[in-house]
Amino acid sequence: MPARPTLNLRLPEQASGLLLLVATALALVWANLGPSYEHVLGAVRPLVDDGLMTIFFLGVGLEIRKEIAVGVLSDARRAALPLFAAAGGMLVPALVFASLNRGPDAHGWGIPTATDIAFALAVVTAMRAPPALRALLLALAVLDDVGAILVIAFAYAGHVDLVGLLVALGGIALVYALRRARGLHVLAGVLVWYGLHRAGIHPTLAGVIVGLLTPVAMGARIESALRPWTAFGIMPLFALTNAGVALGGLRVDMITAGAALGLAVGKPIGVLSASWLAVRLGIARRPDGLGWRGIAWMGLAAGVGFTMAIFIAGLAFPSGSALASAKVGVLVGSLLSALAALGVGRLAARRRST
Repeated sequence: MPARPTLNLRLPEQASGLLLLVATALALVWANLGPSYEHVLGAVRPLVDDGLMTIFFLGVGLEIRKEIAVGVLSDARRAALPLFAAAGGMLVPALVFASLNRGPDAHGWGIPTATDIAFALAVVTAMRAPPALRALLLALAVLDDVGAILVIAFAYAGHVDLVGLLVALGGIALVYALRRARGLHVLAGVLVWYGLHRAGIHPTLAGVIVGLLTPVAMGARIESALRPWTAFGIMPLFALTNAGVALGGLRVDMITAGAALGLAVGKPIGVLSASWLAVRLGIARRPDGLGWRGIAWMGLAAGVGFTMAIFIAGLAFPSGSALASAKVGVLVGSLLSALAALGVGRLAARRRST
């Protein structure tokens, strides 16, 4: 009996980046054609953002866990590098925004501090970045995401539900206890997800937590199985449901400039300067074979803030012209960062091939 054909999802990684860009372009065009974009995708967005993206973050956590165990983050000083890079990549953009805005408008300082992991990884993947650079960007983006959650919790949210936080902590303990029980710890992660959601903390962080607590050998098998589905399913769907920014009533002002310059200029400067300082002081160490050009490239990719930055913009400016200005700034800053990272990456690829 002939074998049944199977679906081959192991396409080149660059194809996933291209698919993500196509989904982004489609969302932008659709959102500006009329209200049908929100009517069709508005109800789906929470399922994608809070549910399916948890699976994506599980893969991120698994990849970082592997790097901590046997990769570029296994050395304490190397692991310190993304920590300082993330801190600098949040502080400098916030200062850039605050320096350009005063009064109530300054409340948006948190907007350019965020990095969109999915889009930043798409840029790096599309340019075949060295594994060490990808691992550092993953670690930086996760730390940045944790920092963004803290910014939301302390600067823009009303309060954190204590019961939900206790449920999440109990879930983390259960995940740890079951971490070697044939994958049952992944199911226990649902409790972590629920607790974080109830606490008012972005529940996708549960995926990172479960990934970091997974044994390396088991994690490699899970991550390998998840990768094609996240690359060619979840990430493009995430882009389609989140990248639609309506540009009607376009307004360019200092809020726009603060968000755009914070991402496109503040991020790379913050990442590069904090990394250089940490290495100079002997606190951190660069991975072997990764120079300062690679760190600068990572800073450019980290400037792709997009969905998380737009989310924070909605908290800082719930409505009105200020929100429209912030969204335009995020869109421009993220686009400039992506183009710059792609350009630098193409030059680096040419040099490696010659």
